[in-house]
Amino acid sequence: MEETLEIRPIVIAKKQPTFVETPHVRSIVDRALNYVRAGYPVHFSGPAGTGKTSMALYVAAQLERPVMLMHGDEQLATSDLVGGEHGYRRRKLVDNFVHSVMKTEEDVSLRWIDNRLTVACKHGFTLLYDEFTRSRPEANNVLLSVLEERTLDLPAGHSEDGFIRVHPDFSVIFTSNPEEYAGVYAAQDALKDRMIAIKLGHYDRETEVAITCAKSGISRADAEKIVDIVRDARQDGIGPTVRSCVLIAKVSKLSDARLSARDETFVQSCYDILASELRNGDEVDVLSLVRKHCPSK
Repeated sequence: MEETLEIRPIVIAKKQPTFVETPHVRSIVDRALNYVRAGYPVHFSGPAGTGKTSMALYVAAQLERPVMLMHGDEQLATSDLVGGEHGYRRRKLVDNFVHSVMKTEEDVSLRWIDNRLTVACKHGFTLLYDEFTRSRPEANNVLLSVLEERTLDLPAGHSEDGFIRVHPDFSVIFTSNPEEYAGVYAAQDALKDRMIAIKLGHYDRETEVAITCAKSGISRADAEKIVDIVRDARQDGIGPTVRSCVLIAKVSKLSDARLSARDETFVQSCYDILASELRNGDEVDVLSLVRKHCPSK
């Protein structure tokens, strides 16, 4: 029996216990859902650590459709979206109806395998294209007709009309990091014009506290102290994100560190984690921030 290759979607539960929904987050989710249901692709844009992928996955789950997940990559080509010819299919017919006469007929053809974009377009799945600007612009050109004319062009011989009509339930959610400078390409204007961008940045204090509690399991009181340290470490709105809050909280809980300026483990972990997200040349007096928000008893 011939082995069949198949690209399968993932199914994401609509309710996600680890996803934090505050009024701030709910407003973003509602906006995104309104745009997607109106037929427009959504593009979550923001620096690392702002929860773009988590937000995209949650919005995709609310649509209650299977999800095709793919990640942008410099080596990605159009065939990685649409599909391509992989291997061969061999068919052999042996006719020995007359025992003294044997007829043999063989046919060998290339085997076509649909890839993620084609599968999503055919069946009305949600395509989540994470960090799409890491792919070369020419690889993403195939998306232009999909998003505008709702048709997907296919190589000759793989469709009677040379294209397929996109399923009415098909939708796309993009994510990208505009601040990244390595391995990133500028998206073509034609593609950006076909999507609605929602810029993600730092969340409000209540949301950051809720996320820190949910992701680390520490108490709310401790989460508030850590969040306040991280928020004070930001300069001009740029710097450590909520990811730093979660990292500090997890390390502190794992090492049984006390949230105190006298605890060297806690102070050092704050310094290491915050320093990794600061811009070159920026400095923060971490000890002073810890003393301010975690006064020694």
